[in-house]
Amino acid sequence: MSDSNPNLIRGGQLTVNEVQCFDMNNEQALLVPPDDAIWMVTFDTWLAHQLLLEGRQFPVAVLIPSDADFDDATSTHVHALCQADIALIAIDFPSYTDGRGYSLAQLLRNIYQWSGELRAVGDVMIDTVYYLARCGFDSFLIKPGHDAQLALDALHTFSDTYQKSYRQPIKSNRP
Repeated sequence: MSDSNPNLIRGGQLTVNEVQCFDMNNEQALLVPPDDAIWMVTFDTWLAHQLLLEGRQFPVAVLIPSDADFDDATSTHVHALCQADIALIAIDFPSYTDGRGYSLAQLLRNIYQWSGELRAVGDVMIDTVYYLARCGFDSFLIKPGHDAQLALDALHTFSDTYQKSYRQPIKSNRP
């Protein structure tokens, strides 16, 4: 997932994404990634190997698919995730029209009290970042081929909001 182009909006600034995706099938049959960089593992991998992933020098990031169901059976695991020492939680947007990630963000922020970094990944485009920020995302991996600077500017699309209970988008450090 690492790229030399600054296509990540984080902390109101453009930066290069340093997180690497861990694929158990391609990483020499390892159960968990080595503790040498920020790796992203799936929620299922994190659930299966929590003990191996605790206490790392480089905490892992956890990717939640858009079709995750935070039902009663999963609730305890989501609470544990939100209390764990992890780098960030990412929610995948497999397509522009899939809005389930917005709901997952609201659940993570408001019900499970996740206060760490919440990143939107996948089909994240310029015209969605403002709305993603309003639902609780604070970093955005912009889809390849889209202008990340325009996406950063889109965080300031509206000067006033109607839904005061939602989070306010990140303000960039630019003048």
